[in-house]
Amino acid sequence: MKIGMIGTGGFSRKHATILTGMKDVSLQAVCGTSVEKAEAFARQFGTIKGYDNVIEMLDDKQLDAVYICVPPFAHGRLEEQLIARDIPFFVEKSLAVDLCTASNIKALLNEKNLITSVGYHFRYRDTVRLLKEALSVHTVGMAVGSWMGSMPLVDWWRDRNRSGGQFVEQTTHLMDLVRYTLGEVEEVYAMETDRLMAAAYDHVTAADVGSAMLKMKSGVIVQLSNTCMLPDGVSEIGLRFFYSGGIAGLDGSGLAICTTDGETKQKDKVDPYVRENEAFLHGVRTGDTSHILSCYEDAWYTQQTANAIGKSIQQKKPVRLGEE
Repeated sequence: MKIGMIGTGGFSRKHATILTGMKDVSLQAVCGTSVEKAEAFARQFGTIKGYDNVIEMLDDKQLDAVYICVPPFAHGRLEEQLIARDIPFFVEKSLAVDLCTASNIKALLNEKNLITSVGYHFRYRDTVRLLKEALSVHTVGMAVGSWMGSMPLVDWWRDRNRSGGQFVEQTTHLMDLVRYTLGEVEEVYAMETDRLMAAAYDHVTAADVGSAMLKMKSGVIVQLSNTCMLPDGVSEIGLRFFYSGGIAGLDGSGLAICTTDGETKQKDKVDPYVRENEAFLHGVRTGDTSHILSCYEDAWYTQQTANAIGKSIQQKKPVRLGEE
């Protein structure tokens, strides 16, 4: 399979490393914001050609699939080019800064039978499968999640108009995991504030503290909070579920379930990034998409949730999904 890559950042390198270790997969081309960046990236992964223009790359190479690993503000025209050429694509979250861009792409995809996958890799964790099994036979009352860490020191991330802010750029993973385990969101109420980063650095328009309440259609209440004002190396990321069987906590170290019988702990056995790549390429190769756990259409509902949170912050009132 001949694969192309759009983007030269950390996620591009992560996927390229996985792809170059796969049998019968060939990374053929990479497109960056400059030829210099693309060629520097290409040299890390063998005989790959670098480009600074997506159309030129697609005209020059006959690709079976393309990975899109770019910041939120860069989405839209890239996907349109691939859809027009019927090229399956894997896109890293988030889908876009705004819901309108994602909705336009979703509408174009509805007209074609094109295989897509979105990088919500938490879904591919062994521990998430075990979590879903545990919750499925009980009644969930509430979930509480946090994405607490430091601010990535890149210009576009600090700029709310380009990153969408922390809910869009990072906490989207927790929103997606809530949807995957508890169903769809009905209503949100959220607020943000600026505590430190806007004063500490120039041109910071993304809030550094935020919290959102989500009411699920099932009736479950979810609280998601985030901050990006912690010092480097200090973080807390995870979800805790309070349900009729006990308490389940999921974080980077694994899954811990506490019941009347005591506490059990499970760790992931397979790298979820590898699993999501295998699922996507299997779908492209065979047409069997059953292993893809997050296609573009499904991920659109996570983007819708993030958009509703943004509207709630702006309007200072609850927002029902579909009415934002």
